[in-house]
Amino acid sequence: MSDEAKDEAVAIPAQSDGTESTSAGAATLTKGAAPGETLLKVTGLQKHFPIRKGLLQRQVGAVRAVDGIDFEVRSGETLGVVGESGCGKSTMGRLITRLLEPTAGKVEFQGKDITHLGVGGMRPLRRDVQMIFQDPYSSLNPRHTIGTIVSAPFKLQGVQPEGGVKKEVQRLLSVVGLNPEHYNRYPHEFSGGQRQRIGIARALALNPRLVVADEPVSALDVSIQAQVVNLLDDLQQELGLTYVIIAHDLSVVRHVSDRIAVMYLGKIMELADRDLLYKTPMHPYTKALMSAVPIPDPARRGAKSERILLKGDVPSPIAPPSGCRFHTRCWKATQVCTTTEPPLKELRPGQQVACHHPENFEDQAPQDVVLLTAAKEAAELVSEDALAESAATSAAVAAEVEASEAEASEETASSDAASDGAASEEAASSDAASDDSASDGAAPKEAASSDAASDDAGSSDSVSDDAAPDDSASDGDEPAAESAGSTDEEPPAKEK
Repeated sequence: MSDEAKDEAVAIPAQSDGTESTSAGAATLTKGAAPGETLLKVTGLQKHFPIRKGLLQRQVGAVRAVDGIDFEVRSGETLGVVGESGCGKSTMGRLITRLLEPTAGKVEFQGKDITHLGVGGMRPLRRDVQMIFQDPYSSLNPRHTIGTIVSAPFKLQGVQPEGGVKKEVQRLLSVVGLNPEHYNRYPHEFSGGQRQRIGIARALALNPRLVVADEPVSALDVSIQAQVVNLLDDLQQELGLTYVIIAHDLSVVRHVSDRIAVMYLGKIMELADRDLLYKTPMHPYTKALMSAVPIPDPARRGAKSERILLKGDVPSPIAPPSGCRFHTRCWKATQVCTTTEPPLKELRPGQQVACHHPENFEDQAPQDVVLLTAAKEAAELVSEDALAESAATSAAVAAEVEASEAEASEETASSDAASDGAASEEAASSDAASDDSASDGAAPKEAASSDAASDDAGSSDSVSDDAAPDDSASDGDEPAAESAGSTDEEPPAKEK
């Protein structure tokens, strides 16, 4: 936001008081509740969408989008709601603004029950409860100009601001960082971030006390997200607004929220202060969500990831699991998790959790020491460090870890024994091979000695043959022929 817009946003003129021009239908700048007082209270809120089939459209089932949630929102604070897609966050936001009719439960705003108020009864409360919708492209009418869109709340409520509607709309545009000269432009002439700012200006037109923002930055770029988040923060400080922000980005929720509610399959799993939730999460599902947040630290680039991967997909809200709804994907689930639904209770000041085997706290069901088969399969995707932390607060996980360690030790012992046996067999085979090689070496030596002896005998014979012709040289030609034959046989003997 520009410096000029910030300067204009600091000094926001109040709309005309109802005591001055009540006949003209002027806006009444209602004073909000004192900081810390309960502004919104939700008890057992449910919303089931019926499933109808057949020619007569009989109901054959229901989608349990929101199935019994309880929480409070105090004046001046920001409550963040996080969870996977399809867990009922947006439905919950539409229920507390009464855009949807609840199936059961109770919604109280400033102590007044607004659960089943009609259109006429809700019209005065629309000044105090407004909503910022998720998609800035579909929430603005493309046939209307920006001036018509932002001035619609004044016309519907019969409010005449000081200085006229046009001047007030231009002031609101400058508050959210837009050019007041864009009063006559159409939505298609703006970018996504600018359209979201237009939606924020429309929500702030009547000075509401409670603003429900349904993923206000999910469809925007990262740089535009920072601008919108900072704008919401500045407006809260200047106007004393109370926010219920629904988002997927855990970093954004941590930046803007005072308390955070974690939803899963239509239920609130954990509700805690921001610092407690991020430092010591109690519910296993919250711990898995926190492990998915990337840490922008170059020093941890080569470090081993501590990401906790969850097994399978989210069950269908048409037929949710019995007991704890997270037990089909939890690595700490025992038999009690399948039969008894854990209540949302405060185990630590400022931290409520619905779990039989919470993290970072003593086990609420220590009698169950046998993990489910699904839990053992889910534990295969969890790192050893996370399992060690879970074993410190869960008897079942501790028993399973001890059993796995015992099995590992037995396997190592058996592998050591097998390796020792293999080594002994190799040593015996090597000894036998050396004996065979020794016997093989002795045989050639004996053969060589026998050959040498025969050679010696042959040489002695040749010597005697040589001596004989000398003695009988006078006998004639026959001895000479013999001597010639003996001389021909001498070179082979010498070569040997």
